[in-house]
Amino acid sequence: MARCTNGVLACAGDDGYPYAVPLSYVYHKNKIYFHSAKAGHKIDSIKRDPKVSFAVVDEDTIVSEEYTTYYRSVIAFGKARIAEGAERLEAFRALVEKYSGDQPEESKREKTEGCSQSDIVAIDIEHMTGKQAIEYAAKK
Repeated sequence: MARCTNGVLACAGDDGYPYAVPLSYVYHKNKIYFHSAKAGHKIDSIKRDPKVSFAVVDEDTIVSEEYTTYYRSVIAFGKARIAEGAERLEAFRALVEKYSGDQPEESKREKTEGCSQSDIVAIDIEHMTGKQAIEYAAKK
């Protein structure tokens, strides 16, 4: 979960349709955080039903001579909510660090402190499950 840069958020969408959307995230203190517009389909879905899942594919290598792929993935299940106060700021800093870690500290601080146009969504993870190709499991 910590290695990857994008995953797919799945939640209950409109009219009984599932809604899955790829997004950038950070895994911080056993929670998943991502930024979002303050309004829209994703936020409406989360507010209506906070139960979500979040899937990440860490590895997916085609092994043509075996007619297969070697894969590794994880799915987290939990409840999503808007992060507030100190938690929001800490999560925003973690996002900025993950995606802009090589930028000057002043630039990162300005980005973090100046952003009020988006929400930070937290997923409180209730459980996770993973799956990998048997070839990866055999290497342990």
